[in-house]
Order: sequence, then structure tokens, then C-alpha cells
Amino acid sequence: MIIVKTPLRISFMGGGSDIPQFYKKSPGATLSTAIDKYVYICVNKKFDHHIRISYSETEIVDNVKKIKHSRAKACMQLTGVDKGIEIVTIADIPSRGTGLGSSSSFTVGLLKALYAYKGQTISEEQLANEACEIEIQRLKEPIGKQDQFIASYGGFKFMRYSPTGKVLVDYVMCDQNTIKKIEDSILLFYTGITRSTNILLRKQIKGYKEKQKFSNTKKLVEMAFELKKQLEKNNISSLGEMLHESWLLKKSLNDEISNNGIDQIYELARKNGALGGKLLGAGGGGFFMVYAPPVKHEKIKNALKKYPVMPIRFEPEGSKVLFINKN
Repeated sequence: MIIVKTPLRISFMGGGSDIPQFYKKSPGATLSTAIDKYVYICVNKKFDHHIRISYSETEIVDNVKKIKHSRAKACMQLTGVDKGIEIVTIADIPSRGTGLGSSSSFTVGLLKALYAYKGQTISEEQLANEACEIEIQRLKEPIGKQDQFIASYGGFKFMRYSPTGKVLVDYVMCDQNTIKKIEDSILLFYTGITRSTNILLRKQIKGYKEKQKFSNTKKLVEMAFELKKQLEKNNISSLGEMLHESWLLKKSLNDEISNNGIDQIYELARKNGALGGKLLGAGGGGFFMVYAPPVKHEKIKNALKKYPVMPIRFEPEGSKVLFINKN
């Protein structure tokens, strides 16, 4: 039996520039962090030659080609594990539409678990690239590369996306106390709205054909570089305002990224002391991140009391094997 733990993530700046339709024309960059919420994958040898996969549904099949879960099927086909296995997945948050990258964390975690099942190790870079190959190339999903890489590497990372498709992963070289101040200033509110990421992203990709929307995404990339520069000076005074500006730019990319309910959440947060914020992920629902001085948190939570708050800390490690029992 093997158990793998893979973190989810929150993105601060540059989201959307990790999509091939953008970075093939203009280099992209994102600044994001893994968080202490996880997807757990357990794999175990089955006593017969069947395949059992348990997630929100349970599948029992005798051939990989019959698996309905597209990511699980693709992971098994890529790694060559094709029979006699049981796969169980558990997540700390709802599995889809939250904006925390759970789908890619699943892919990264399952790949790592299947390689461990075969007795093989895999580097963070290869793990992330293979997860991208599955989701972007094989499954043709309209997504970027940020989620797979942050799930694989973990930590507080600045990532650049070159026109060739190569991803360059850098540390944000700031004091640990700076990281803690940012952690302490974040509130995550669950809107209760789930949505299809693919539909939103396909519309956003079409928007890149418009000069203004493409230009706004380039501006988000510039802001990602500027935020990294400021954080490496241990200056967080501009983070709130930069998050606010980036959220306004992000909303301009697609009129379905936000709605009246989400706008109301943000307006209430701002009225009660928030310096900035953004909806995580592609938009339309999921978790809303609010950035505010800790002394303002109770006031903000009271103003938004109908929305559950999820406490988080940053996670320094990426996907890792927690347990192996070779017997």
C-alpha cells in the first residue's frame, strides 16, 4: 500500500499567463504558493486482476480502457499500470470548482503514487511535466501549467512560462517573517458556488484574440515580476493594492469571472478593512481570498458571516509519499 499527499494552492498574481495560447506569444509568469490543504491518493495491489477506483463514484473494471475517470485512466496508461490495483482518493475540500487547483493536484498525486507502486522515483520537474502532458495534450483541457508545477514543487514559488513551453521555477527569496505576515493577513471565504473551469477558460482563451484583453494579461505578468521584486525586499506594503488592481484586470478578461454575489463579497470586505483580494482559480465561484490586516479579520468575518472561512498556512513541500508498505 502507498499513500501520497499532494497540496492545493492559492495564486497571487499572473493567473492566465500560464496558458499556451498566451505564453507562446508572450512569456508568462505567476506567483503562487502551496497550502496546507491536500488531496490524498492511496493505491494498493488488488487480489485479482480487476481495477477498482473510488472517488465521488466507485468504478470496478477489468480493463483500463473502460475507466470513466479520464485523469485516472490517462495516468494509468502513461505509467503502464494496467491491472490488479485499487485506487482511493480523499480531499480536504470539494473536488471541483473551488479555484484551489484540486484537479491538477489529483493528477500529480496519482502519477507519483503509481510510480512509487512500480518502485520508481520521479523528479518534481518530470512529475509536473507529465501531469501537464496528461491534462493539456492528452485530455485537451483548456488549462495552464501553474497548478501542476506548484503541486509538484510546493512552497512559495515564482514561475515563468517561456514560448517553448518550458517552465522555470524560482524561489521567492524573502525572510520567513515576511511569509508569515502574508499568511496571517489572508482569509479564504467559500462562496458555495462551483463552476466548470473549462467553460470559463475557453472563453478567456478566445478573449486573448482581443488586443486589450491580451494587453491586460501582459500587465498581470508585469505585476507578478514587480510583486516578486517587492517581496524579496521584504516589502509587503503594496501587496493589498496590487491584489486589488490585479482582480480588476482579471475581471476584464471575461464577464463571467465575477457576478453580483461575488462583487458584493469583495465590496463588503473592502468596506470592513480589506486592502485587496481576488477570486481564486478561473473565476465564477469557489474560494475568495481577502487580504487584510489581522486586526480587521473579525470585522470582515462578521460582515461575511454567511460564508464559511477556511484557515490556511503555506505548505513548503510538494507532492510526497507518506507511507509505503511493500507487503
